[in-house]
Amino acid sequence: MSKVVLVTGASSGIGAATAHHLAAAGHRVVAGARRVDRLAALAGPSVDVHPLDVTDLDSVQAFVDAAVDRHGRVDVLVNNAGVMPLSPISDLRIDEWNQMIDVNLRGVLHGIAAVLPRMRAQGGGHIVNVSSVSGHRVDPTAAVYSATKFAVRALSEGLRQENTDIRVTVVSPGFTESELTDRGGAPEAQAAARAAARQLAIPASAIAEAIGFAVDQPSTVDVNELVVRPTAQT
Repeated sequence: MSKVVLVTGASSGIGAATAHHLAAAGHRVVAGARRVDRLAALAGPSVDVHPLDVTDLDSVQAFVDAAVDRHGRVDVLVNNAGVMPLSPISDLRIDEWNQMIDVNLRGVLHGIAAVLPRMRAQGGGHIVNVSSVSGHRVDPTAAVYSATKFAVRALSEGLRQENTDIRVTVVSPGFTESELTDRGGAPEAQAAARAAARQLAIPASAIAEAIGFAVDQPSTVDVNELVVRPTAQT
């Protein structure tokens, strides 16, 4: 059955791959991101694009409202937008810590706040939150990033327990082709992450397919958590 699916952080990486995959599977996709020039490449018969800043609740609400105005409902929200400026805690990159909290955690909360009343009124829906294997383990230089991703898992489990008619899925990617290590962070830490990704990373389409698997289950089946990592990743 075709669903109306909203995808945040859709201008590159997992978000763009997910928008492509779900549109190809017959769903109606509304793709949002700050980089609207990059979003233009996604637009098509099955994909609408809309500017979106997940750190701004009004922007997230406008994104959801636009989808409802166009399609009449919201069946799935994929909370994918994220940033990962890695650095040792002792570097005290406080602005980057706040950025990770604002995008990776507050952005997810904003998405939930914008769609939850609509889904409850509809009698159902599905929220997919993209965490990370860093939400299962902590590595040096990734402490704050991991903290936000652990929080996404905790939030998702609480949301699941509080709702019996809304499905909640957490997808935790391992090393995946993306632009996460291209911006910010300590140069040495970001370079090490890029080097590891070059050796190990799986394509973003692998994560998109995992999300598609969860989305396409019957409404009575809730795939709660998927960890998808390269076979060679320890």
